[in-house]
Amino acid sequence: MLLTLPVSVHSTSSNGSKFEEATHTLVVNAHGALITLAAPVTSGQVLIITNKATRAQLDCKVVFVGHAEGGKTQVGVEFIRPSPSFWQINFPPDDWGT
Repeated sequence: MLLTLPVSVHSTSSNGSKFEEATHTLVVNAHGALITLAAPVTSGQVLIITNKATRAQLDCKVVFVGHAEGGKTQVGVEFIRPSPSFWQINFPPDDWGT
């Protein structure tokens, strides 16, 4: 679902440097999101994402790293533990048809 929600992301990079970045979602689903980040991340890296509206936090792993554009990169994240209610949205079931 295309949805812009404010989030905060923090993690430790492979070289040991820590970062925290305020950003937003581009797309959300029951399994994760597509976000934009200025901080460099790698596939498989664990990030902690905070939903600013609810202050709920979840561990995610990076599953997609796009090309940098305008100083930001599109990053796909997947929840490590399923959490379909993290975005406070009711998603239709997988077998729902048109």
